[in-house]
Amino acid sequence: MSGESGQPEAGPSHAGLDWPNPERNRAGVPGGVIRRAGSQGPRSWIQKVLEQIMDSPRQCVTPSEVVPVTVLAVQRYLLEDEPRDTVPKPPLYCYDVTISDGVYQEKCYLDPSLNSLVYQNILKVGIQMRISRVSCLYNEKRIGQGILCIDNVHCGETSDSISLETPFRNRAHQEKPERPLRGGKSHYLALWNNEDPYGDIWLTDKQPEEHNFSDTKIISLSHLEMTWTNRRNFPALLVRILHKSKLRYYGKPDKKMIEPYQTFLEVADSSGTVSVIMWNALCPEWYKSLRVGLVLLLQDYSVKKSYPFRIQPVPVDPQIKLISTMEICLNLRDPPTNIIIIPEKQVKPEWRLPKLNHRFTTRSELDDMPENCICDVIGLLVFVGRVQRSKKKENREDFWSYRWIHIADGTSEQPFIVELFSTSQPEIFENIYPMAYFVCTQLKVVRNDNQVPKLLYLTTTNESGVFITGHRGQPYTYDAKVKNFIQWIRTKSDSGEQKNMVIGGYYPYPPVPETFSKYSSSIKVESLLTAISEVRKEIEDLQYREQKRIAIQGIITAIKYIPHSSATESASASETLRNANRPSTSQAARVEIQERNGKRHQDDEPVNSQYFQTTSTNLSLSNKIRILQGPHANPVAVPQPGASVQTKGIKPGMPSIFNRRANINANLQGKARKTISDRWESQLWREKKFGLIDHLHYSRVYPESIPRKFMFEHRKFLSDQYNSQPAKYVPPEGRPPKLDDFKSARSLGHFEVTILGLNHEIAIDVAFLPMYCPEDIRTSQIDTLLTSMNYSCAYPQDTTGNDRLPGPRAVAGDIIKAATELDRVHIVGILDICNLGNNKVEVYLHKIYSPENTS
Repeated sequence: MSGESGQPEAGPSHAGLDWPNPERNRAGVPGGVIRRAGSQGPRSWIQKVLEQIMDSPRQCVTPSEVVPVTVLAVQRYLLEDEPRDTVPKPPLYCYDVTISDGVYQEKCYLDPSLNSLVYQNILKVGIQMRISRVSCLYNEKRIGQGILCIDNVHCGETSDSISLETPFRNRAHQEKPERPLRGGKSHYLALWNNEDPYGDIWLTDKQPEEHNFSDTKIISLSHLEMTWTNRRNFPALLVRILHKSKLRYYGKPDKKMIEPYQTFLEVADSSGTVSVIMWNALCPEWYKSLRVGLVLLLQDYSVKKSYPFRIQPVPVDPQIKLISTMEICLNLRDPPTNIIIIPEKQVKPEWRLPKLNHRFTTRSELDDMPENCICDVIGLLVFVGRVQRSKKKENREDFWSYRWIHIADGTSEQPFIVELFSTSQPEIFENIYPMAYFVCTQLKVVRNDNQVPKLLYLTTTNESGVFITGHRGQPYTYDAKVKNFIQWIRTKSDSGEQKNMVIGGYYPYPPVPETFSKYSSSIKVESLLTAISEVRKEIEDLQYREQKRIAIQGIITAIKYIPHSSATESASASETLRNANRPSTSQAARVEIQERNGKRHQDDEPVNSQYFQTTSTNLSLSNKIRILQGPHANPVAVPQPGASVQTKGIKPGMPSIFNRRANINANLQGKARKTISDRWESQLWREKKFGLIDHLHYSRVYPESIPRKFMFEHRKFLSDQYNSQPAKYVPPEGRPPKLDDFKSARSLGHFEVTILGLNHEIAIDVAFLPMYCPEDIRTSQIDTLLTSMNYSCAYPQDTTGNDRLPGPRAVAGDIIKAATELDRVHIVGILDICNLGNNKVEVYLHKIYSPENTS
């Protein structure tokens, strides 16, 4: 039942507990509760609970038997104000949860007091759930209609075997299009944002159709601009779509719009370009069928004065007049707009409709482009980050969904770094992976040359569009820069490309400036600093996949190195699973030295404490490696395929700490070895740690936060791991692997850093993730923990030949020594807080400001 068929009644929908009904039918019944009757086969727990409600004098019952049910769907929608509400309330999103007891499926209403379980991704599809309290919500405008409400639950683990074959007990729950159990809305929203079209009301089958123009009167846009105020009826418009915006959902509890959507089209004819606004139910009918470049015939539209504060996108052709005094409105009614897609073969040259002019920019040209400039890019995806979310406004439930990606186009050793927000194209946004050819239009340049490191990346705009398949036939394929990219791709081999591809993991971008004063001026928050006593609340307020950056004051009092094998909870297997014949990035980094007799010693072998003393004296970061965090700020993310890593100062056979390490290992063979002292505690920490009011432990790094080497044959599994939780359960294809089976793209483990509050009452453990990277020729020396955080890179490529990077423990020793320099120093720490869902929260140390650079 769609929104066009009339205004639905408020309150519980028709799809409820519609009784009586004398028959039991395994295929489901038209109504709800089924009368008791003898039956063959397994007994339905859902049915027994409903019968308990019928016998109960109250509307709430505790089931006599609590058994696990499987969650098959979690679907979100906006609930309108009830008639008794006199003051409009903020948006209240409700959730319908579809469960299965192995006999029947049932769609239930989740009590809003349990919404936090969805916010934290604890209640999600695929898990076993025990419902310990239920109630019935009746529709008082209909006889015997109600819905089953979940009032109290215990969420368990993911179920190993889930069947989608069980029928709905109530056949109304499987009708199409799907409709929420409560309220007057005709559709569900996407689970994690409001921009993505979701569900079966969104049509995709609008096709071009030839039109007989002999009886059609057409007016030009420039003529319409001059005469629209004096007209009542408007002739047809014949225009080409130049831009298409993402969807805007403007639903509010106090508005009775059934499908409150809006989208903008920038259209043009030979006389000018104007904004067209598509409203409400027309969006589900037409949005997914319209694309940039199509020619439309618009009839029975309305015209109004343009909204003065809306900024139109940059015109495709600067020669075409920009009409900003009026807007064209398309509605389902008042008047009912008629839209026809004209096939391109019917478009006549004498119409002089504008052609699409793309602004493709190569990576080599980006360095010279000014801030806020608009461009299009094409390239090879070399890094695809996990989906993250950020609040649109504080204290609201609305979020943006976004992810970071890197695109290489062969014109530079550096990739495009793109902040890719959802563009209302979930079928692409949720299915991008490395090695794909990627086009993104209408990107805006973000840069700041006055900070260290220099900031330069691209971000999507309201009109951005993405393309990953079906490039053939697109207008941009004729662009010269696109042809050059295709020619470059043909020179590459898939086998050589794949080893440098990375997917997922924690990605600390953009980097913060080098001084605290610059950081202060670059952010827009009410309170610049967060008291360490408030950090727990900041963490608890985060929702699933939300990432937030805060600043705290404190003293670094302890640091501990956690090797990679421990950091990923059994990731040691992942480091040796694949590509055994040729060292990968992680394998090469683990090989510290090659002895003169050809034997290798792994860096996870214990050595004595003298090693760290020697390391701190002799290991010079300025001529061996840099310790960096995150994606490269300059930015070098994934070096060009086939290029070798040149590490300045390290030469084959050079007598150095590496040879010294080899001798230590050789001398210790066959003997009892001492455990390495890869941690440091200050005297202040020893004095204060047992008298704390609170000690927050958030230094754990979960497997989902480790960036992984991409494997094309497992692209579906890897993409799913770093996408948001789906609204409906999708059975896996075959026997899925485990995330830890895939190699880490990081060379090191991580560090557990303890920061003590200035009042010595509260401490917090956070994680610090350094990485290997070839030396940046712009920087002569990086030798402390503070300065190392000024730079960042993505993930290194394989080393070749005898160019070996020093092992993780060698690097760990240097970082720990650097931390000791901060003993009793008051610092400002920039923390990244990440909620992975299901009670998994991580806090990362992104940057430290010492007294010298806080001014």
